[in-house]
Amino acid sequence: MSNFKYLHIMKKEELFNDDFLKQFKSGDELNGFLKELQKRGIEKMLEGELDGHLDYERHQRSSNANKRNGHSKKKVRTSFGESEISVPRDRDASFNPMVVPKRGNMVDGIENIIISLYAKGMSVSDIEEQIREAYGFEVSTSTISRITEKVADDIVAWQNRPLEPVYLIVWMDGIVFKVRESSKVINKTVYVAVGLRRDGKKEVLGLWLGKNESAAFWMSVLTDMKARGTEDILITATDNLNGFTDTIKNVFPESRTQICVVHQIRNACRYVVWKDKKAFTADMKGIYNAPNEKAAKAALEDFAQKWEGKYSYAIRSWRDNWEDLTVFYEFPVEIRKIIYTTNLIENLNGKIRKYTKNKLSFPTDDAVMKSVYLATREATKKWSMPIRNWGIILNQFLTIYEKRVRL
Repeated sequence: MSNFKYLHIMKKEELFNDDFLKQFKSGDELNGFLKELQKRGIEKMLEGELDGHLDYERHQRSSNANKRNGHSKKKVRTSFGESEISVPRDRDASFNPMVVPKRGNMVDGIENIIISLYAKGMSVSDIEEQIREAYGFEVSTSTISRITEKVADDIVAWQNRPLEPVYLIVWMDGIVFKVRESSKVINKTVYVAVGLRRDGKKEVLGLWLGKNESAAFWMSVLTDMKARGTEDILITATDNLNGFTDTIKNVFPESRTQICVVHQIRNACRYVVWKDKKAFTADMKGIYNAPNEKAAKAALEDFAQKWEGKYSYAIRSWRDNWEDLTVFYEFPVEIRKIIYTTNLIENLNGKIRKYTKNKLSFPTDDAVMKSVYLATREATKKWSMPIRNWGIILNQFLTIYEKRVRL
């Protein structure tokens, strides 16, 4: 009996057990079997779609004037290579299957692979070569571009989706990319906001493109979030961009803003000479590792006494931003750990950078948004579980902000 005759007599649990797999003498033979299995599966799904379209199954009586009208042959491309399938037809030609649409010759699986490769930073020509080597058929660069262009509609729908009424924490940061504009390559910023929902899960709230990170542009970002349904943000975690805290207060007046301590450390070290950086950085730990704000203030004074004569700017930057740098001391330790820095969003930004690093510059605004959106989608695939110790953290938020959390 040939391998393919097993298809209609095998039980589900028998498929791919050791005894069954032993009959295949090579990987090509197994791939051929799987290719045939997929082909027959697609044909069964097409028959099922036609049943639904006509509202009656084969061999049933029906008053529907539109009837089955034989089959046509069609070549399709799948993750197992190219196959010829039998596509059922109807008399009035109104049947347009979802599995393999009219005028389409590619099953969703291979389109998803192309989009995933694009999201990981591969160029269109590299994807063309990869598909040819891995699956043994040609996909033109124009076809690949057409597939990735479909993402534009997804971006619009995603960017305008409704948001939660309350986010416990929102982390905000920007990533700079080089984009061509009017024959010049200039820096533009993709603004990223990540929210912590009441179920403990993280959510990228949106991506916005603008020139140079500024408090004024963040105002439009926050306004957009409010227009999409967000009524309250308990805590925001940001870098120390000038005027950012006041901007947040204008849109979400009750929100507490924590400036990222890691950003502060970097800024304070910017003008410190190399030979002093190790000792300077070690002495700063006494400030942000203190058990409470009072102890942190005392540590700042000790730090200032040692370094102010040499690096007055660094000391001033701590004092000028002190109120927003020490917000985390108002909360229990578990909450402190997640608002202390913008590490969460910086980790996301790092993954976006990893996926887009092969593109030295982008030809258009649409191109950079498409790449960043796809990279974000890849980077957040595993965001399916609440953050660690969520039960404890939620109870702490309820204790502090019960009415606002239950909004």
